[in-house]
Amino acid sequence: MQRTIEIIGVPSDLGANIRGANMGPASLRIANLKVKIEQQGYGVIDLGDLHVPIRESLPPHIQQEKYLTPIKELCQNLATVTEGILDRQHVPLVIGGDHSVAIGTVSGILRHFGKKKQHVGMIWIDAHADVNTPETSPSGNIHGMPLAVLIGRGHKELTGISDAKIRPQNCVLIGIRNIDDEEKRILRESGIRYFSMRDIDEKGMFTVMREAIGYASDGTAGIHVSFDIDGIDPRYTPGVSTPVSGGLTLREAHLAMEMLSETQKIVAIEFVELNPFMDVGAQSANVTVDLLLSALGKSIV
Repeated sequence: MQRTIEIIGVPSDLGANIRGANMGPASLRIANLKVKIEQQGYGVIDLGDLHVPIRESLPPHIQQEKYLTPIKELCQNLATVTEGILDRQHVPLVIGGDHSVAIGTVSGILRHFGKKKQHVGMIWIDAHADVNTPETSPSGNIHGMPLAVLIGRGHKELTGISDAKIRPQNCVLIGIRNIDDEEKRILRESGIRYFSMRDIDEKGMFTVMREAIGYASDGTAGIHVSFDIDGIDPRYTPGVSTPVSGGLTLREAHLAMEMLSETQKIVAIEFVELNPFMDVGAQSANVTVDLLLSALGKSIV
């Protein structure tokens, strides 16, 4: 049976200080995202972009709160859209946008599976842990907090978008290598499974992904893939807002997506933090599309 992918763009950089991630959805569409997915045999519906206010149009007090109010409204809208896609038995593909949009994506997933009394696993590929809270974050930027929100910590306005939360034991961080000091403590205490770049160096990507899939699959109805492009080494994807050297190689990233595809357990996918303003040509956009195709089953042979 042909599966249908529904694309939803979330052109927001409100969660970050560095500008430009709001251009990510347009960049992926220009890289022929829809056509290339269709060539893999999927039906594709592009729902367009959610409305995101221009930050310069917002009053000073909204800027001072690090755009908490518009991010909350955006994530509430995205949760509703994502839940609806899953209710139609289609696969949500969320293209961002900074990583704060994951609060909306995952909240919608949790609502859908919560109606069935089911849990969902999550594999979160990122250079950063994203488990800061307003009390621990050096910058206050919300794109450094979404994973904390999704396990129930942080801004009450954001944790309340979904009553259900991701179970930490089913959440796996892969590729982390740049974590704030207080964030390290939160991560160690959280129960989230994590594999740093050192772990990948020592074990190899195949072993890491096999273990990660096991954690994310344990007692869950499926796996959500949240891929921050800065998880890849900036040699391959320079078009990100917060590049950190020493990341995943291109083949390691593809192997991760290929192994996830082979599980046939992916229920939703999001790619975030693509910043065309920082890119070299369209290099990072093309890599992102290629990785998505691997997640959807494209193979070498």
